Amino acid sequence: MSVRVVLADDQPLVRTGLRVLMADTPDIVVVGEAATGVEAVRLAAEVAPDVVVMDIRMPELDGIEATRRLTADQPDVRSLILTTFDDDDSVYAALRAGASGFLVKDMALEAILDAIRVVAAGDGLIAPSVTRRLIEEFAGRPEPAPPPPPPSGITDREREVLTLVGRGLSNTEIAGELCIAVATAKAHVARLFTKLGARDRVHLVIAAYEAGLVTPTR
Repeated sequence: MSVRVVLADDQPLVRTGLRVLMADTPDIVVVGEAATGVEAVRLAAEVAPDVVVMDIRMPELDGIEATRRLTADQPDVRSLILTTFDDDDSVYAALRAGASGFLVKDMALEAILDAIRVVAAGDGLIAPSVTRRLIEEFAGRPEPAPPPPPPSGITDREREVLTLVGRGLSNTEIAGELCIAVATAKAHVARLFTKLGARDRVHLVIAAYEAGLVTPTR
């Protein structure tokens, strides 16, 4: 089944370029285009895409607020930020708003297409250059105060799984690392989604950091 995509960008040339390039990708189909955040939210409600590829700087309503509204009103629609603005404030704001991915426009087309597939499948993805910077920023912080008590019900095994998720390991890799079945690893991750109120792996790691369940390493 094809991944249904809405392109939201106020620059017609960007939308046209992405649409033309995606036309040669059989498993991804563009079902609509929007030039403003308001149009993106409205169009998503009308055509029910799997993913909205969203710019940040748009008139009427920016991509951050549009993502926030999509997350609240249409939780099945995933937002993938694609922008030239990769400053830390934009990254944090997008993730807090519920974006499932954050990419920069100078990435290779194939990487953007792969990210659309990853996000549509229910996972999260951040551009490697942004990920490295976020990890360095976390690791460079002074030692924090003692973390709050972890959420009740998190087992020692689930904490181990969280640590490996934070390192970017897939379910298969987690299973190999912990010598457990892949199905067991998937079950642990699924329970962690529920316990920490996360919708994908990106937000699961953020919730784990905030809860003091895992600590970033260089």
